[in-house]
Amino acid sequence: MPLRSVGSEGWVMASSSNTTLAGFRRQGEPSVAGMSWRDRGQGLIALVAGTFTLAQLLLVRPGMGLGWDETVYVSQVSAHAPAAFFSAPRARGISLLVAPITSWSSSTPLLRVYLAVLSGAALFLALRAWRGLFPARVLAVGGALFASLWVTVLYGPQAMPNYWVAIGALAATGCFLRAHADTADRPALWGVAASAALMTWMRPTDGIWISAPLLLLLLLVRRWRRLPLLLALAGGLAAGAAEWIIEAYVGYGGLLQRLSDGSRIQGGLGWNIAVGDQLRSLGGRALCRPCTGPMPNPAVIAWWFVLPLLAVLAAVIACRARRPAYPARTLVPLACAATAAFPYLFLIGYAAPRFLLPAYALLAIPVAEALLHLVTGPDGRWRPVTAALVAIGLAGHLAAQYTVLHRTVDRTTADHRAWARTAAELHRLGVRPPCLLTGDESIPIAFYAGCSSAAIDGNNRNSTAAAITRTAQRMPAAYVGTPMSRPPSYARDWTPHSLDGVRMYVAPTTTEGGRG
Repeated sequence: MPLRSVGSEGWVMASSSNTTLAGFRRQGEPSVAGMSWRDRGQGLIALVAGTFTLAQLLLVRPGMGLGWDETVYVSQVSAHAPAAFFSAPRARGISLLVAPITSWSSSTPLLRVYLAVLSGAALFLALRAWRGLFPARVLAVGGALFASLWVTVLYGPQAMPNYWVAIGALAATGCFLRAHADTADRPALWGVAASAALMTWMRPTDGIWISAPLLLLLLLVRRWRRLPLLLALAGGLAAGAAEWIIEAYVGYGGLLQRLSDGSRIQGGLGWNIAVGDQLRSLGGRALCRPCTGPMPNPAVIAWWFVLPLLAVLAAVIACRARRPAYPARTLVPLACAATAAFPYLFLIGYAAPRFLLPAYALLAIPVAEALLHLVTGPDGRWRPVTAALVAIGLAGHLAAQYTVLHRTVDRTTADHRAWARTAAELHRLGVRPPCLLTGDESIPIAFYAGCSSAAIDGNNRNSTAAAITRTAQRMPAAYVGTPMSRPPSYARDWTPHSLDGVRMYVAPTTTEGGRG
């Protein structure tokens, strides 16, 4: 027989023996006639997702150009340039995601619009996966909190995997809780499998870290054991990582060797407290390696200290609820957020703000519930003073976020345009496809120029000096460095040129061999 109980938020829960987490609705809100959750909830989260897409199109310039990592991922499926070296930690999920555009078009604005629309739709589906677990307004506020972070807006339309790992984490956790609460919810089971596959398709190791609490619950806690749910989660993780594992044996010397190479490229995984590095990166640094310099303005990083406090408040609210199954819907995503953030806070010696996107996505809904708890009383009415303080805090937070976003977009656009100018100058000097570039920033510049890239040392080493010399005898080639860097031995006799602080050494065969 259904039970009805009114919580401190004024929400009514209808539960039965097999749906312990489902059926939340506002007291007095019609659930059958009139406006149901399907209408009201989907409308709210659709508004959030649509606003997120619009923000990307307006605030992240479609013509910003591609970044270093983006050129690597896009080049794997590009009709514009040869594939760049694909290092051990990378996975091909994002390359396949952008293939419908990049396989036939070199238009960066078109790619940005495609990803902005796709990321907005994905956010809608990920929030919708939580239906029945939280009220519609909690999901809408949580989605808005996540979507309004400068790092979310910046990376939503980029050919980078981190946002998609975050979406997979958010959807997988919501579907997991629904499938556990109602074993007959087949769409939730399929959602767990698909979302888990998305995470490991994009970044296999991230998917394992995020899913660890879910796997532990299924394996170690008796009342959480559900064989169909375990098969869905494990099967999804395996399906998403299958290509990466097969490629490890085909091209990297085996799975253990690929994991070892990935650790080495990331500076060697071990106990490294990178909390300070992550704080420094919040000022708009895409990659903080090495991470030196002063901390950003306190107004920029204040939210990072408030976030764990609100997460703790959400956990307290959940644990104090007088419903046995109630805490799980909050504690499970908090646990997954903790394991998602752990390797990037304590196991690597550098930082990038995008690394924590999955943790931010998982924290968003519990934090939204905590905020709404602060601004509403037991009867559901607004607390004017508290609501005003929270509103002021959120307004300041948004102002800081979009100040950082504006500066980051400007700086990033300038960097990418510099690469494009260097590529244009190389074309003028006769380095045109098919061609080869080596040097400090050869990977992104080679993509802009339509050339291959090669390196004889560093994390992207894929050639030798002898091989580069032989290649330079049959096609246009150049070494790209800084005015202070000395060219390698194979480029000492190449012709030097300068442009905007870039030193280019062009192989003699480029102009003398008839290709230039």
